[in-house]
Amino acid sequence: MMKKFIFSVFLISLAICVFLNRNEIVKMIINNVIVNQEVSLEYKNSYYLKYNFNYVKSVDEFNINNKNSLINLFYTIINNGNDLFDFYCPDSYKNCINDIVIIANNPKELSVINGFVHPFNSFDTIETVYDSLGRVKLTIQKTYSNYDIVKINEKVEEIIQKEIKGEKDKRKIIKKIHDYIINNTKYDKDRTDRNIINYQSNTAYGVLFEGYGICSGYSDAMAIFLNYYDIPNFKVSSENHVWNAVYLDGKWYHLDLTWDDPIINTGENVLDDSYFLITTKELKELKDSQHHFDEDIYSELKEN
Repeated sequence: MMKKFIFSVFLISLAICVFLNRNEIVKMIINNVIVNQEVSLEYKNSYYLKYNFNYVKSVDEFNINNKNSLINLFYTIINNGNDLFDFYCPDSYKNCINDIVIIANNPKELSVINGFVHPFNSFDTIETVYDSLGRVKLTIQKTYSNYDIVKINEKVEEIIQKEIKGEKDKRKIIKKIHDYIINNTKYDKDRTDRNIINYQSNTAYGVLFEGYGICSGYSDAMAIFLNYYDIPNFKVSSENHVWNAVYLDGKWYHLDLTWDDPIINTGENVLDDSYFLITTKELKELKDSQHHFDEDIYSELKEN
């Protein structure tokens, strides 16, 4: 009887100890069992971009220990095409949650990351939820629906068959795409100046199907074609503008379809090429106010 009593007291004491230290015990299990299990970064959809950039790089292993590694993890998750992703901050990374909060609440940082992925993997919104145990859940709402992607891909194939079929020279291919988009698109001044939204002009769908675009729509449409031809590229963002950076013949160039499609008071449709595959030196010589970019982020474009 006494042995049963002592054992009961032991179980009660153990239960009380576990309850009082439950958070520490859960953290120990997380850090020694869950965190140490391999977090799968193997999934990659059809729009994963295999090339790395100076500012962000894809990672194959889950190994976060500072803010830069977190930025690379965010980029990898988005670039791989994930809609949902869960992970735990390692206990050894004391500032992990704080750094995640900083990144999640920095629209500029997220926009920069978004510019390095294929438009079809880019996000419209990204929700970041975390708890006191270090669990982080990312929910990604993509810019393009499956319907949009199917229709845009069909349109891209149609344009290629009509405008580019048989052409091998990449510079000529880019010029034909540049000219086609500009000749078939008008700048959506109502949206930018009066916040009147009649078209999906902020996306490639608005550019390719509705004939109206703003800078994000022009640059997305161009990026989709560039990725079709496996031409390395990313989107450059300044304070109020977005355009394309293109790697060709061993050099990085600027390509801005928005500014090559100027608005003329007479309503005339003008095709320009002042911003067609120009160097950073040539861009700066144009001395406009919309193309001031951070050369530390977009260091591929640094003027040598």
